[in-house]
Amino acid sequence: MKIRMGMVGGGRGAFIGAVHRMAAALDGEIELVCGAFSSDPERSIASGADLHLSPERCYPSFEAMIKAEKRLKPEKRMHFVSIVTPNHVHFAPAKMALENGFHVVCDKPVAFNLKEALALKKIVEKTGLIFALTHNYTGYPMVKQARQMIKHGELGAIRKVVVEYPQGWLSTNLEASGQKQAAWRTDPARSGAAGSMGDIGTHAENLAEYVTGLQIKELCADISIFVPGRQLDDDGNVLLRFEGGAKGILFASQIAAGEENNLSIRVYGEKGGLEWRQMEPNTLVVRWLDKPVQIFRTGSHQLYPESLAHARIPAGHPEGYLEAFANIYRNVAHCIRARMDGQEPDPIKTDFPGIDDGIRGMKFIEKVIESGKSQKKWVNF
Repeated sequence: MKIRMGMVGGGRGAFIGAVHRMAAALDGEIELVCGAFSSDPERSIASGADLHLSPERCYPSFEAMIKAEKRLKPEKRMHFVSIVTPNHVHFAPAKMALENGFHVVCDKPVAFNLKEALALKKIVEKTGLIFALTHNYTGYPMVKQARQMIKHGELGAIRKVVVEYPQGWLSTNLEASGQKQAAWRTDPARSGAAGSMGDIGTHAENLAEYVTGLQIKELCADISIFVPGRQLDDDGNVLLRFEGGAKGILFASQIAAGEENNLSIRVYGEKGGLEWRQMEPNTLVVRWLDKPVQIFRTGSHQLYPESLAHARIPAGHPEGYLEAFANIYRNVAHCIRARMDGQEPDPIKTDFPGIDDGIRGMKFIEKVIESGKSQKKWVNF
């Protein structure tokens, strides 16, 4: 039996909704059965028709969807809701879905602000349901390899973390043209307190904490708005202090002209350092203090089980963004099925971001903005 998914958002003209649908479908374990794809009821129903869903399960609103699905027999109703809306429409459908017994997969950041994120955590804890957050870069096999190498002490104590996420697509006032993705991401009413730092800075923050296993303790931020008339930051530089004494640098920009999605991380310990780049995701470079450089490749036999479990095809065949995204959905499906069968899930398959990662992301956004506007600069995370 496939795990049944309902979707909120992701209708006509959306970008990330299609990515979620492809990722969820990749392993054949999840089936999209219903949705409320737009805040416009007619557009929502038309979008469901585009996806060849049954007309009676193309809903005019997420409220209607959750209420109707709950009334269906267990063998037909959806098992979980995938939320792929702009930031300001994350909390309400997540809250309602959880309170009505449905697991949730939510796009990042988890909510519009920290207050909503903390409220959502209480609901997750009360219901005991699965809540997954699509920080999809954690799904790459070589990111998991880097995490395990650090966890097992191969690099020694971590000293330095450098994480970067430059994009160039907002180098001009694209939002003024009516471009949908630019419009909502630069609108404080829909995006929240941050622009680039909320959109991609949170990915960098999450990647740094996931790979190193260390949490940020303090930060000092310099944020900027370079494009005239823009309301939210489009560039930022952040100094980081981690628990345990490691220091770091985080740079996120959407006005780095010519850049695509050049997310990268470098981590240096006492014994060596490693480097991973999202635009060359199947390679992990490890440099040692006292021996030659090593190149690790996705799917090769010397990797940790946590890495190998998230690779699908033999070494040498490229795996990328959609597969990393799909690893989160596959793991969620595994955990839902284990619950339905009264079994404990495979621990390796429980590795996906959750509500606590979402709260860390919202704290990061608020503290970056606080530091960026402060003369004091250093703020406690």
